[in-house]
Amino acid sequence: MSHPPITPAKRWLGLALIAMAQFVVIMDTSIIGVALPDIQRELGFTPESLSWVFNAYVVAFGGLLLLGGRLADVFGARKIFVLGWIVLIAGSILAGAAGTVGLEITGRAIQGAGSALIAPAALTLLMMLFGGTSDLPKAFAVYGAAAPIGGTAGVFLGGVLTEYVSWPWVFYVTVPIALFVLAFTATSLPRTVRKASGSIDIVGALTVTGGLAAVVYAVVNAPEVGWLTWSTLGLLSGGLVLLVIFFLVQARSRNPLLRLGLLRTPLLGAANGAQLLLGAAWVSMWFFLNLYLQQVLGASAFAAGAALLPMTGLVVLVMVALAPRLQGRFGAKALIVSGLLLLAAGLAWLAFVRADGNYAVDVLPASLVAALGMSLAFVPSLGTAINAAPPAETGVASGLVSTSYQIGSALGLAVLTAVVYGISGTDPSRVELTQGYSAAFIGAAILALVGALVTAIAMRTPRVSTHTTAHSVPA
Repeated sequence: MSHPPITPAKRWLGLALIAMAQFVVIMDTSIIGVALPDIQRELGFTPESLSWVFNAYVVAFGGLLLLGGRLADVFGARKIFVLGWIVLIAGSILAGAAGTVGLEITGRAIQGAGSALIAPAALTLLMMLFGGTSDLPKAFAVYGAAAPIGGTAGVFLGGVLTEYVSWPWVFYVTVPIALFVLAFTATSLPRTVRKASGSIDIVGALTVTGGLAAVVYAVVNAPEVGWLTWSTLGLLSGGLVLLVIFFLVQARSRNPLLRLGLLRTPLLGAANGAQLLLGAAWVSMWFFLNLYLQQVLGASAFAAGAALLPMTGLVVLVMVALAPRLQGRFGAKALIVSGLLLLAAGLAWLAFVRADGNYAVDVLPASLVAALGMSLAFVPSLGTAINAAPPAETGVASGLVSTSYQIGSALGLAVLTAVVYGISGTDPSRVELTQGYSAAFIGAAILALVGALVTAIAMRTPRVSTHTTAHSVPA
C-alpha cells in the first residue's frame, strides 16, 4: 500500500512523533521511582533485588542500542521504529500485569529492548526528515528537550498514578502513547526500504550486546555485592573479553555491525565522548538532587518533582530557542565545551548543600546553572555525532551516540552511588547523607570537566555547525 508524500506540515508532525519517542524512553526510566515500595510489597522483592526493576531496563537498553541502529540501517528505520513500539507495548503490559519478581524483571527488560530499537531509528528518521535543511538544529533541539521533559513527567506521573490509581499504571501509561504514535507513523514518517546489500553481523551483535550488558550489570550491581567480589570482577572481565572479541570480529567482517573506520572520525569520537560524560554527570546530578530533596529536605516525591520544574523549563527554553542560534554563530565545539564547563560549575556549587538547607538557597540557583550548561552541550554534541557519519551509517551512528549517553548514565550513576553510600554508610543520618550527596556532586563535576577537556582537545575542527555539516546528509 502506497502513502502520499510527506508535506512540510506532516514533517513537523513526524518530529513530534520522534520527540515523543525520546520522551517515552526517558520517562520509562524515571516513572517507576515512586512506585517501587508498592512493587516491592506486592511482588515480594527483597531490598537487594528491587533495584533490578530499574536496572533490567537500563541493561537491555544499553546493550541493544548498537544492534538497534544496525537493524534500522539494514531493514529501514521506520520498520524498526514500529517494531520497537510493538515490543515496548508488550513489555509494558507484562510489567504491569506481572505477579512475580521474575515476570516483572522480564517485562522491564523487554521494555528496554523496545526502547533500544526505537531510539536509534528515531534519530535516523529525524535526519531523513530534516537533514540538509536549515531546520535541522531546531529539530535536534526539540528532540533533545523531550528528554528532560520525560524525566520530570515521569516523576509526576509516577506519583499521581501510584497514589490515585495503582502501581501497574506506571507501566500501562506507555501503551496509549505508543498506540497514538503508531497511528500516525505511516503518514508522517518517511518510508524506508530494506537495503539489498545489507546483512546482520550476528556474532558482532551477540558479543557487543553481551559485553555491554555484562559490564553495565557488573557496575550497577557492584554497590550491593562489592566491587572486589568474584561476581563483579568476573562479570567485568567477561564483558571486556566479549567487547575485545567484538572489535576483532568487526575488523574482519565484510558487513560489520560497526565499521571501525567510523570510530576514527575525529568529530564522531569526540562528540560521543562528550555525550558519554554528559550523561554520566547530568543523570547522576538529577538522581541525587531528587534524593537530597526527599531524604534531607523532607520533600514528598511529588514536591520534589515540582522542584525540578524550573530546571526542566530552562533546559527546554534554551534547547529550543537559544542553543540553535548560538551554535550557528559560534559552532558546536564552543557550545559543547562551554556547556560542560557550566555544568561542572553548577555541580560544584551543588556540592555546598547543607543538611539544614533549603530549596531556594541550596538547590535552585546551582541547578539552573547546571541546567543551562547541559542544554548548551547536549544538542550540538548529538548533532555532531550523527552528522559525522556517512548517510548509509546514520542508524549505526545514532545507536552509537545513544549508547554513549545511556551507558555513561548507567555507569556514572552506579559509581557515584557507591561513593555516596561508601561515605554515608548503610543507615545514615541527614548529615551523613548530605556528605554523601555532596561527594557525588563533586564527582559529577569532575566528569563534566573531563568532558569539556576531551572535547577541546579531540574535536579538531574548531568551528562545527549542523548548519554546514547537515548538507552532507540528503533529505
